[in-house]
Parts: sequence; structure tokens; C-alpha cells
Amino acid sequence: MTPEGQALLRQGAAELGLNVEAQLPQFEQLLDLLVDANSRVNLTALKTESDIVLKHFVDSLSCLRGGHLDGAGLRVLDIGTGAGFPTLPLAIVRPEVAFTPLDSIRKKIDFVRSAAEALNLTGVTPLVGRAETLGRDPDHRERYDRVVCRAVAALPILAELGLPLLKPGGLLVAQKGPISEEELHAGRRAAGEVGGRVTEVDALTLPVLGDARTLVVIEKVGPTPKKYPRREGVPNAQPLFWTAR
Repeated sequence: MTPEGQALLRQGAAELGLNVEAQLPQFEQLLDLLVDANSRVNLTALKTESDIVLKHFVDSLSCLRGGHLDGAGLRVLDIGTGAGFPTLPLAIVRPEVAFTPLDSIRKKIDFVRSAAEALNLTGVTPLVGRAETLGRDPDHRERYDRVVCRAVAALPILAELGLPLLKPGGLLVAQKGPISEEELHAGRRAAGEVGGRVTEVDALTLPVLGDARTLVVIEKVGPTPKKYPRREGVPNAQPLFWTAR
């Protein structure tokens, strides 16, 4: 990582209230691992150092707003992690938290696993699979304290996929761009259908770049009906209370 990249990471983290000086070597190594792997396997469309630092690393760290991921021993599932975001940056700064990054594409999970091992992130346990399947698996249903997801789908879809996996009182932290009132309204209805309640809608701008972001927090306040999540592909094709786009 160049001095310019380091400065961007420091500035972006500082705007989120974080000091990552001690973790800079791990972020530098993660950047090198990602760039090298991406030259051989298509893991991310972001190629430049500044884009990776700001749109992957810093954007992932914005999950920490509100303190929802604070606490040793939390079990956190990352739905649709892709090349490991937000899991890997979060695991670097929150090594006391247990992260389970989930993605249906094996080559991406293979990278996440190798990167976690190289960075000695012992709390990261990657899984290949889909949230619909995990949500019906007794080993995973209602087993997690937090579910995070980054720009994966519309809010009603995220509610159906994430809430079955949460323990009562657990939180779904959804990272999104600007969110319309229509999508938010549908998300509130879907959350209620599957045992949740939207408790926070945090509009923010991405540090340095100023891009609009929204963190939506949904609390698991009641049991999820056994019929949810529906079978693979259905939540995306037929979202609850929402016209698929």
C-alpha cells in the first residue's frame, strides 16, 4: 500500500471514529492478497488502490457505526460476502468477534478462507452456501447474534434471509446506498412478517468520497414463522411486499 493509500485509510477510519494505525500492516497485506488474487480470478470490479481502500475497506468499517458489533464473543453472519466484505476489514479491527462469511460462489469463499489464514484471523469461518438453506438448518437457524449484509438486495429480501438466522434480540445490520421510502416501507412490513422490527435508519456519507450510504438495523423481536425463509431463489424473485426490480 502506498503512503497515499495509507493516508486514505487513516482518514476514512478516523471519520468513522476509528484508529487503525496498529492494523495497517494487516490492511496492507489484505490489499496485496486481493490485488494478486484478482489478477487470476474475478473477485471484485474494483481495481485501483484508492477504490479498494475506500469502497471496500472503509465502507466495510462503516458497519461499526452505532456500536452494534461491539462485544467479545458475538457470532456474526455475513450474507453475500463476495471477496470478504465486510467480514475481513471488520475481523481485522474486531478480532474478538466470530465471523461467518457466507457466499454461494466457491472461488470467492476460497479466497476469503486463504486471506483469513494469511492474516491470522482465527475468528473467521467461511461457508459456501445460500442464506435460504442456512435459515432452515438447525445448526444455523437462530444461532447468530448479528447478521450483516452489504449491498446484497432490497430490504424486504434481506429481512427474509437474515432474520431466521438471528437469535431473539439479535440484529440485522444492512449496508445500503440511498434507500427510498417505498423500499423502507416494504422492508418494515417484511421485517414484521418474519419476526423483526426496523429500529434504526442511519443515513451517512462514505468518508472521503462522500457517497450516500444507509445503515438499516432490524431487531429480531419475535419468532420467525417456520415457512420462512422460502426455498432458494424465491425471496429474490418474489420479495415480500415489494415488486421485484
